[in-house]
Amino acid sequence: MSKDAVLLIAHGSPERVEDIPEFLQNISRGRPMPEAVVREVQHRYSLIGSSPLTRITRRQADGVAQELGIPAYVGMRNWHPFIADTLQQMTNDGIERAVAICLAPHNSRTSVGLYKQVLFGHNVPFAIDFVEEWHDHPLLIEAFADKLRTGWTKACNERGSQVPVLFTAHSVPQRTIADGDPYESQTRETAALVAARFPEIGIYHFAFQSQGMSGGEWLGPTVEDTITNLRDAGHTAVFVQPIGFVCDHVEILFDIDVLFRDFAAGRGMKLYRAGSLNGSLLFVRAVADLARARFTALGAGCKATVQAEKIS
Repeated sequence: MSKDAVLLIAHGSPERVEDIPEFLQNISRGRPMPEAVVREVQHRYSLIGSSPLTRITRRQADGVAQELGIPAYVGMRNWHPFIADTLQQMTNDGIERAVAICLAPHNSRTSVGLYKQVLFGHNVPFAIDFVEEWHDHPLLIEAFADKLRTGWTKACNERGSQVPVLFTAHSVPQRTIADGDPYESQTRETAALVAARFPEIGIYHFAFQSQGMSGGEWLGPTVEDTITNLRDAGHTAVFVQPIGFVCDHVEILFDIDVLFRDFAAGRGMKLYRAGSLNGSLLFVRAVADLARARFTALGAGCKATVQAEKIS
């Protein structure tokens, strides 16, 4: 019987403000970052204390390992533990077959595509099956719906009225979508599936957040424009659920909890947010179920399948 394992892959994020310059150089692949950008990122980290992404991802991996009864490893593209180091550890541990799952359920060449490129850029003596996307997995949808149900009900009770729901996902350059990237359609499908699980919210809204500063247009509408439109329509509150992310990190703890909350307050509105999936048992079961299904489908043909994928 093969020695199986799961590999969870994420963007990576340092916990200390002092590590930001090195982290940004990893993202830019060694190209110098403008000092103003470094200072701004450091400022954002200082306001939230630290990014818990790595800690939470490790806890998620522990939950998956417990669900499946096999090891679950964590590899990051831009910070420790790096994917290369984790692959070496898996080799040392005698792993023979692994399912690699990006903790970005929506497929885009700007995220999942880059993770895949790094992963298969290393020669390892074991077979790897890479999950391209899982944005519509029933347990993932239920995990988001569970967080929506809890947070939205509380917000409505506090306001004494129905609060409009705004789903968000990280923006990508518009040229990415124009080239046929499925990211926009998948994020919107996830939102629609979550809303269908909890129809009490009524008509919902969708926006893309955290647009980059690099050249070209980024996918919208923006959260700021959507909040402004809701204010103009007479709303005094908004409930945000970031369905593009599976745990707390800077894009949630700063962009939503600080930046968007202040933006809404400046327009006389209160912003509420759904709790992140983090250690959600439903989420852990979604990842475990995904891995279990891939192992079952691969069977004895796993090595041949992966070799063909590497060559292509």
